[in-house]
Amino acid sequence: MRLSRWWAVVLSVFLLCSTAYGGELGKIGVIDFQRILDTSRAGKESLAEIKAEGKKIEKMLKEKVDEIEKIRKSLKLKGMAMNKETKEKKENELNEKIRDFRLLERRKKIAFDELNRRLTRRINRDVFAIVQKIGKEEGYTLIIEKRVGGVVYAPDAIDITDKVIRMYDEQVAKQAKKEKGKKRDHEVLH
Repeated sequence: MRLSRWWAVVLSVFLLCSTAYGGELGKIGVIDFQRILDTSRAGKESLAEIKAEGKKIEKMLKEKVDEIEKIRKSLKLKGMAMNKETKEKKENELNEKIRDFRLLERRKKIAFDELNRRLTRRINRDVFAIVQKIGKEEGYTLIIEKRVGGVVYAPDAIDITDKVIRMYDEQVAKQAKKEKGKKRDHEVLH
């Protein structure tokens, strides 16, 4: 019995020490990268670009499906009246269009996925630099990403996502202004 009290005292001291030590660790921050993607200027622009590319691909693929359906209907309606050679030619044309469609669909999916990854990587890189700057300038010991870090709960007081979004939007606006100035200067020179 006496031994168990001793362990309780040791455990209490250990917990108090670790709590005291934890209090000295410094500031901890949390960011929500998905919210940054959804609400920042760059995130919205990237999303618009991805949607536009998706619609363009969808339109292109629909046109190919319409071509395939047109040939398929023609074969169905006129197939019995066609001679064997013409029918085989139409069937080969249909099979070739289907193969081309599947290949195009795969290529466009790969290109679309790469666009999505490229834009997300760019935003991730930019946000990482901003978070590094905030961490160094404001004395954060640790800044973690809410979803990847497995954070189940974090008080709003340590969430710096809005600050990161503001800084990122300012950075993107400055870059856009600079690029617009370069474009205008280029047009004046030529």
